[in-house]
Amino acid sequence: MSEFTKTLCPYCGVGCGLEVSPPAQLGKATNRDNQGNPTWRVRGDKAHPSSQGMVCVKGATIAESLDKNRLHYPMVRDSLDQEFRRVSWDEAFDLITKRIQTIRFTQGTEALCMYGSGQFQTEDYYLAQKLMKGCLGTNNFDANSRLCMSSAVAGYIQSFGSDGPPCCYEDLELTDCAFLIGTNTAECHPIVFNRLEKYHKKNRKVKMIVVDPRRTPTAEAADLHLAIRPGTDIDLLNGIAHLLMRWNYIDTMFMDDCTINFPAYAEVIRHYPPEVVARQCGISIEDLETAARYWGKSERVLSLWSMGVNQSSEGTAKVRTIINLHLMTGQVGKPGAGPFSLTGQPNAMGGREAGGLAHLLPGYRAVKNPQHRAEVEEFWGLKPGQISPNPGLTAWEMITGLENGAVELLWIAATNPAVSMPDLERTKKALLRSPFTIYQDAYYPTETSAYAHVLLPAAQWGEKTGVMTNSERVVTLCSGFRQPPREAKADWEIFAEVGRRLGFEKEFAFTNSAEVYAEFVKLTKNRPCDMTGISHTQLQTEGPTQWPHPEESRGSRGAGEAGGETSGKRLYINLRFHTPDGRARFGAYYSKGLAEPPDPDYPFVLTNGRLYGHWHTQTRTGRIEKICKMHPEPFIEIHPRDAAKLGIVDNQCVEVRSRRGKAKFPAKVTKAIAPGTVFVPMHWGSLWADNAEANALTHPEACPDSLQPELKACAVQLIPISVEVPIKNHQLQSSQW
Repeated sequence: MSEFTKTLCPYCGVGCGLEVSPPAQLGKATNRDNQGNPTWRVRGDKAHPSSQGMVCVKGATIAESLDKNRLHYPMVRDSLDQEFRRVSWDEAFDLITKRIQTIRFTQGTEALCMYGSGQFQTEDYYLAQKLMKGCLGTNNFDANSRLCMSSAVAGYIQSFGSDGPPCCYEDLELTDCAFLIGTNTAECHPIVFNRLEKYHKKNRKVKMIVVDPRRTPTAEAADLHLAIRPGTDIDLLNGIAHLLMRWNYIDTMFMDDCTINFPAYAEVIRHYPPEVVARQCGISIEDLETAARYWGKSERVLSLWSMGVNQSSEGTAKVRTIINLHLMTGQVGKPGAGPFSLTGQPNAMGGREAGGLAHLLPGYRAVKNPQHRAEVEEFWGLKPGQISPNPGLTAWEMITGLENGAVELLWIAATNPAVSMPDLERTKKALLRSPFTIYQDAYYPTETSAYAHVLLPAAQWGEKTGVMTNSERVVTLCSGFRQPPREAKADWEIFAEVGRRLGFEKEFAFTNSAEVYAEFVKLTKNRPCDMTGISHTQLQTEGPTQWPHPEESRGSRGAGEAGGETSGKRLYINLRFHTPDGRARFGAYYSKGLAEPPDPDYPFVLTNGRLYGHWHTQTRTGRIEKICKMHPEPFIEIHPRDAAKLGIVDNQCVEVRSRRGKAKFPAKVTKAIAPGTVFVPMHWGSLWADNAEANALTHPEACPDSLQPELKACAVQLIPISVEVPIKNHQLQSSQW
């Protein structure tokens, strides 16, 4: 038996394989953290096809967070002004089920909501869907993927007929031109970037274009950095398309045979000549032409994007406009080419497969589709019509539902909306109005625990066995290697027990997560994400496996082998798409710009993002000493020209105000940010610093198709002040709960 347990890093969507071993091993010194506490050893898994043994600082230090500030027991209180009291699981389950039943029979199931997370394993996601959308008959399940990847989902569906990134990581090392837009890959997806950068350095003919208002570490490595004004992405993309058309860098045969709606798109891009686009974007005509020439002359173009594109009121339009460039040049369905969204969370892809957004059902199905509903109802043994035809409430609609009294019960699991939601003061006020909030998490305290009536201790990474899917559709078994502390339970076990206590015994008669996964994959049969050939046993014996992987291909192909259209690395290699006529669709969009552009009262555009060491709201990373030393405090990046006008110097405290709230940050005066734009990291909630919440400033205006909020841009004013910003001690006291 190997001394190491194979698992997956639970941070970003790169999906790096890890190997973990106990603190004490025969013949070796006990592995300890800086405080002398025994801690599990972590190293990269060289056999994992996605990461090839590489690991970033977050993955390398993940085990240090396992025993910090854990929630150990169920806790309840009658009102938010009371202290929590410890209860048994029986008492907690009885309280929850009685409350659900009361609401079902008085207000109806539409008053019940669950807000989940890309931190879930697929088994957790799947049972949450079965409980909420199936047995209870409400589609009010949404996940923090709504804030992360829903624009990519909508863009893929509208252009290709189905969700699913068509590329794979091997394409990073086969492309002629990498076009990165709205992604600081070097910090946010570092192992993906390591693979691309090594290849780029070895092959000087390969071009890298980075589109970002900031000169990030990603932009530093580029052959061409386009520091466009926030909100001008579609202007830029349409401007590149205009030049590709003018210079005849187009694949007319591919467009004629494999696409529709090009004439409407051609009419739009006619209005984006270089002089107009350069002026609108704040770049030179020469740089715009260079970008178009790099794209047009390349045999294999790979585009990569993340939150800078998705988190926009034009998010779906931006995604489709990126895809348009691939369609007009035939850059899809072949090695080294295609539109590739970089998933933000470790199992956001698995959540999409399991139906983990308010408009989805398992197996890449839609709640609006009668046939899809009927298929799932029959599989789950429900009566016809049990699944609602109406999409459920999105994450933000749950907040407004608390405001207007439509939501009577909010169940939050494995996420921290009291930091991550937009318009944070409004969010907090809404959470205070919740009649009954269940909060299920591994850690205590978090910012959201302050708004809970019930706390449920969840097992986390390493304490349960389940499956996750990364950005390149590789499915990995995350094996548990230690017992959950005290009374913590796996998320799927909690959902199953509530289901049984609500009277759905046979629907939740699972004894382990392998049984849950085996049921789920049956719902993917003959779907674009067919995983019927994947099981816990298969993953243990054959290793990480890429979908599609139908049952008939079991044992014949894994993640590292090429295949046909039913099983392989890339989607659409036969140039047929999941649309009724098999053709991809061009989307014709004019640029609308920011939902909240700057004006004389709020003259700057605030953008935000992640730092290399931290993860989301610091629930894990804020408890790891090495990472906190790397990133000791939040800050605001300001261009020297803007700083000089306002009399701001390095490290001076700056108050940032929007129409919704305010925050304070020490200034970092740098030419790495474009004039007129400022940047703050999004990791610091009220537990980690005073008045340093990025989302106290942001607004909830969202893309009309994906309903993803524009978290990446809002209008702000800056006020220099002399008082130092107090930063809280990041080492919280050990939890007794």
